[in-house]
Amino acid sequence: MQETITIATDQREVLIDITDQVAALVARSGIRSGLVSLYAQGATAALMIQENWDDSVQRDVIDLLRKLIPRGVWQHDRQDGNGDAHLKSGLVGPSETIPVIDGRLGLSRWQNIFFCEFDGPRAQRTILCTLLRDEC
Repeated sequence: MQETITIATDQREVLIDITDQVAALVARSGIRSGLVSLYAQGATAALMIQENWDDSVQRDVIDLLRKLIPRGVWQHDRQDGNGDAHLKSGLVGPSETIPVIDGRLGLSRWQNIFFCEFDGPRAQRTILCTLLRDEC
């Protein structure tokens, strides 16, 4: 089974919690055991599993990446000014795979799934979700 989640972003750099959308997709699928593979479409976006309790962790992620990969100093900036966004998305990565256990996401209590926007705001961002049923 394959579906997409579409979101809009309202900041240049932000982590957006998509856990509820993914959990709803898993529930609709009827899959009790398997995997959900998530893929952020776009060269300046990524996915990350991170703590969900306190949004300071998401702000810390953005702050760290800004310090590691500053804006405006990359060769690609001469083309369209978003060299840092490409590097950040490449470092974090475009995909995550989460087990489905007893019909639910196999995340721990403190984990959620975050879409990472590094070149917003964008009217539309797409996450491709592929669910695989365990046939054993």
